[in-house]
Amino acid sequence: MRRRRPPWTTSTTWSPPLPATWPACGASYTTAARLFDRFPKLQTDVINADPDGVNINDQCGSTHIDSLAAMVKAGRYDIGIAFDGDADRCLAVDELGNLIDGDQIMAACGLDRKERGVLPGDTVVATVMSNLGLHVFAREHGLKLEITDVGDRNVLEKMVEKGYALGGEQSGHMIFRDYATTGDGQLTALQVLALLKESGRKASQVFGACARYPQVLINVPVADNDVKKACMASQKLWDAVKAEEEQLSGSGRILVRPSGTEALMRVMVEAKTEDTARQTAQRLAELIPSLIQE
Repeated sequence: MRRRRPPWTTSTTWSPPLPATWPACGASYTTAARLFDRFPKLQTDVINADPDGVNINDQCGSTHIDSLAAMVKAGRYDIGIAFDGDADRCLAVDELGNLIDGDQIMAACGLDRKERGVLPGDTVVATVMSNLGLHVFAREHGLKLEITDVGDRNVLEKMVEKGYALGGEQSGHMIFRDYATTGDGQLTALQVLALLKESGRKASQVFGACARYPQVLINVPVADNDVKKACMASQKLWDAVKAEEEQLSGSGRILVRPSGTEALMRVMVEAKTEDTARQTAQRLAELIPSLIQE
């Protein structure tokens, strides 16, 4: 098994899992190695841990996962862990090079906690952007989902309001409220590795059980917030959404919403195939300019 190790990382006796860590030349560039080296049987190889003040997230980290996936496959690692620049997000890659996103982390950790009787209300808090696959997984495994607007702040507010312990976003912002009240990528990584170790199974088996439906997101530029409000109030838009949902016949999901930070309307579609999702999203996105002209 090939192992690439920076000179400042101490060598330890290997025992599964063997992760490759991807700190994005950011906040976790030194803490990740120190954290994982505290576990004598966990050997990690850390890359992209050489910040120069401008290379944060530069073709690395959780926002550029493809290179990590290739490294994990080529090096026959058990799992790859990726943080973003400020290390509040964590995504992963299984031993086959497949992405493990926040929904899949929530699904696996939620089911584990439910089976151990430590998941309040048997409930996971997710957002409207969570994949349909998470909804299907929850339904099939007796988990309940509370859905909030996008943003880990909204997730936390719902968790505090109802006493829930686990929530997050597809993007990798995860909150394990019995340990912390904010997203912490390194805490998430520890939860992922602990679950992998306790299960005795491969990452693809643990996290791949929650399938990801193909998801297409199209951003449509608009002039300002008044236009966003006009779009959201348009009956023509919602009639079109309803018609498209009927065409999907329960095997897909449509979300149309205004961006909270940019002059955009977002059209997101999930379906069994990427072609179906893309064609549906494109039709709805092409409708939005006509709403503006009404």
